Order: sequence, then C-alpha cells, then structure tokens
Amino acid sequence: MVVIKILVLDIETRPNLAYVWGLWDQNIGLNQIEEAGEMICWAAKWVGKTKVTYRSVYSDGKEDMVQDLWGMLNDADAVITYNGRRFDIPWANCEFMLAGMDPPAPYRQIDLYKAVRKQFKFPSYKLDYVCRALGIGAKVQHEGFELWKRCMANEASAWKTMRLYNVNDTVLTELLYERIKPWIPGIPSFAAHEQERVCPACGSKDLQSRGYAYTQQSKYRRYQCQECGKWSRDTKVEKDKDGKPQVIDIREVAD
Repeated sequence: MVVIKILVLDIETRPNLAYVWGLWDQNIGLNQIEEAGEMICWAAKWVGKTKVTYRSVYSDGKEDMVQDLWGMLNDADAVITYNGRRFDIPWANCEFMLAGMDPPAPYRQIDLYKAVRKQFKFPSYKLDYVCRALGIGAKVQHEGFELWKRCMANEASAWKTMRLYNVNDTVLTELLYERIKPWIPGIPSFAAHEQERVCPACGSKDLQSRGYAYTQQSKYRRYQCQECGKWSRDTKVEKDKDGKPQVIDIREVAD
C-alpha cells in the first residue's frame, strides 16, 4: 500500500505588545506596537504514529524551531489542523518568509474546524467542546492568559505546562480526525494509489456494495467502508448487460 504522509499540527503564538490609552475598543496605531507577536512553539505528529514532535523558542531557539517545522511540512502530503487555514498555516508561512525561506513543498490542507462547522450543528465549535461532546478527550486546563505571560517571562514551570497543552491539542486533533473522517470531503484518497478497490479515507479493502450513485447521465456502483464508514463509488460508469455504459435520465431516479 502506498503511504500517504499526513501531518497533524498545532501552533501556539504570543500576543503583540503595544502601548494603549484605554482598555475598551482601542484602535492601535503601528507606532504603538512595541513588539510584534510571534510563533513560540508547535507540536506535530504523523497520523498513525505515536511520536509527537515539539519545538519551542524556549527549548530550541527561534531559528531551529522554524526550520524544523519547515522540514516536517515539506515532507507532508497533507496537513491536519483545527482552524489552521486562518491561524496555524498563515503563522507558519509568515515565520518562513521572515526567515528568508522558500515555501515548503505543496500539501493539502485538512481544516477540521471548517469540516465540523459544515457537517454538524454543535452549540460551540471550540475544539474542547467538540471533543468533549464526542467523548474523545479534552484540552489541558490552565490559568489562561497568565500562562502566556509566564512563558514570556521564561518561567520553566510555565513552559512545561505550555508543552503539555500544545502536545495534547495535537493528539486531540488527530483523535477528532479519526472520529469524523468519514464525514470529511476531499481528504487524500488511498484509492487513487491502489490497483485494488479500497476505501479512499482509510485504505481498507472491506467495502460493502450499497446501491448506486447517480450523476446527471451516468450510474456508478456505490460502496461503504465497513471499518471507518466512508462512502465511495466506482470511478467507472456502470455498464448494461451488453457491456455498454448505462445512460441515465436523472428524472428516473429523482423523486
């Protein structure tokens, strides 16, 4: 079986430091910014593997932290995040640009936040709530913003908590991915790399034929994976008894 390398990633950043006149509804000018925010740590793991890689400015230094992240992204066929399209990936790209690095090799983004919002109706779409609701775990609890302040002050105990928090978020994200994988459209297809018929989501050969899928004019045999539940269909049009592709009037199957 061809191995598709899927990376799970979670990034933590520190806030901008600025001079402000008040506490509410402030418009911060560029000349009020004392220090810009930056990535302070990240945790990543390959789907299906046990090891979680963690890097931080505290333990590894800024340059090595950024270079190591670039290396993992460069090796990935796809990257799983939670709200990564708006947060993790742009932050990573900005750090690469500031470091004078070229973009890593292209990879497919699988943003579970977008998938959850599209497919389900939860009262909250925060990672902690969704994972608790599905019974797969919870985020590490901490003192809130004080943790970031203590990390910026280089307190060793704070960085220990930040590492646990960051690593746990990465593990949670993979658990959520495995739980909702059959519901996610557009994930990298195992079937595209195999000669045999396999599940596009998990690569299982345990597929059950379950009726047909119809396009405007064609008919395809449909399958459901008995391991992960993902639905798929043949890539070839169903043929009639004479071996000719069946032409369908969609009105015949639509009620």
